[in-house]
Amino acid sequence: MANNIVIIVAGGIGSRMQSDIPKQYLLLEGRPVLMHTIEAFVPMATQIIVVLHAEMEKYWTTLCQNHQFNIPHDIVHGGSTRFQSVKNGLIYFKNKYSEMLLHNTIIAVHDGARPLADKILITKSFEMAHKGKANILAIPSTNSIRHGTIGNSKTMKRDNIWLIQTPQTFPSQLLINAYEQDEQPDFTDDASVVEKMGSSIYLLESNHKNIKITFPEDIEIAQIYLKK
Repeated sequence: MANNIVIIVAGGIGSRMQSDIPKQYLLLEGRPVLMHTIEAFVPMATQIIVVLHAEMEKYWTTLCQNHQFNIPHDIVHGGSTRFQSVKNGLIYFKNKYSEMLLHNTIIAVHDGARPLADKILITKSFEMAHKGKANILAIPSTNSIRHGTIGNSKTMKRDNIWLIQTPQTFPSQLLINAYEQDEQPDFTDDASVVEKMGSSIYLLESNHKNIKITFPEDIEIAQIYLKK
């Protein structure tokens, strides 16, 4: 039996949202962003692990009760960085679901603040990983690109520039082994952690709908996509 696991990282504190409530708990079409994010992985994911800031677990539990949200998911406490949060999710998975590692198991890692991931692309991502292809969702850059500092920059060709999204999906043992490494400054996402071990990363072309809620106006943009 194939197993599709998703670790949803939602441990942030939303410092750029000009809000007292972290972005993953803000309302989108009347429900918290994180609920939309979890729903995107149903029914493809056989197990959903949500990594939260320890101080937000009670708040999240209350939100689930108030919104009658009953999609099964496990809660894990995050670390001080995204790397540590993902690693905590992987440790939890190994400890509780070790028997799944004996089978054909894939692990996707997804941002809790990306509520509009396309189900078809999620399915394709899992399918690619089951074929041994570690992969990440990405979109080609449509903007002109410059590299450097404010006072000294040079133009770059955008033809081979991709903007990276999540989910990022891997054969389970590959991802678990990669997160045994010590954290490094150039670990900006899961692909960079896996790539450090010499593994190739495949790109799965995504779309602009898979927005990450980062700034206040992103909620309004997400509302427009949902209404479509």
